[in-house]
Amino acid sequence: MKNYTITVNGNVYDVTVEENGSVSAPASAPRKAAPVAAPKAAAPAPAASAGAGSIRIEAGAAGKVFKLEKKVGDKVEKGDAVLILEAMKMEIPVVAPEAGTVASIDVAVGATVESGALLATLN
Repeated sequence: MKNYTITVNGNVYDVTVEENGSVSAPASAPRKAAPVAAPKAAAPAPAASAGAGSIRIEAGAAGKVFKLEKKVGDKVEKGDAVLILEAMKMEIPVVAPEAGTVASIDVAVGATVESGALLATLN
C-alpha cells in the first residue's frame, strides 16, 4: 500500500492506495493547507534549463502530466495553476507556492512523474 497526499480545489486529502488498484476512503476530512510546493517532474521539458529558478515546484503525488497551464516567462500569483497532473483518473492542479515568474518547466505533457519530482521552478 502507498500513501499519497492529494489537493483538490484547495482541500488536502491523505489517501492510501492498495497495489491491486483499489483506493481507500480519505484518511481524514479535508484540511486546509498552507501553500504547498508544487510537484516535481521526471522528464525534462523543452523549456529553460532544468531547475533554473530558486523556488521549486514539486509533485505532491505520482501521476502523468496532463496539461501545462503556464510557460517560461509567465508571471504567476500565489495559487495560480502552473500545470495539471492526472492521478487516479483525477485532474490535479499544481499551483505556484508564491508569486513570481516561471523560470523553467521541467516536464513535458504525457510525462510520468513520481511524488516529489521537480516539475517547474519560479523566480
